[in-house]
Amino acid sequence: MSPIKIANTKNEVIDLIKNRWSPRSFSEKDLSLATLETILEAGSWAPSANNTQPWRFIYALRGTPGFEKLLSTLSPGNIPWAKNAAALIATIGIRELPDTQQKNHYYMHDVGMASSFMLLQALDMGVYGHMMAGYSKQHVTELTGLPANEESVSMIALGYIDSPEKLDEPYKTRELTARSRNPLSAIAAHLD
Repeated sequence: MSPIKIANTKNEVIDLIKNRWSPRSFSEKDLSLATLETILEAGSWAPSANNTQPWRFIYALRGTPGFEKLLSTLSPGNIPWAKNAAALIATIGIRELPDTQQKNHYYMHDVGMASSFMLLQALDMGVYGHMMAGYSKQHVTELTGLPANEESVSMIALGYIDSPEKLDEPYKTRELTARSRNPLSAIAAHLD
């Protein structure tokens, strides 16, 4: 990994978080089903409101018809690099609490937590992930036959990192640009 992508933190943040970033350059190395299932299981252990686990993951490995189907849902700006990922995952949120049909107001948060757990597990295994909002939720819904109480939340590209030199612009420059975040003072406030 390029040192430019390691987060320059003010506080002692753990390396797993400092080293996590969203590459676009993926190698030709395949992801084994066992590795992918480990990553998916990590997501299943994320916190959720009342332990409802309001998520599902629909995934496909590169080289399969399912991968091409998920790839077809991506926006034109994501396809040029995501086509090289070793796997694609559609994250799905369940809007209603099981057995009650009451609205679950926290499902999006919980799906995000599950996604975070998957990204950190992946990185611990040498696999990088790139979250995407640039895709068609409608297409995913139609493609997978989601019921009315489920919603596509995001897409994740997973794979082993490769050289940024293989990317076309503007992706190459993005790969070579240092990461940054708002200062803590801009996002956190002490309440007296």
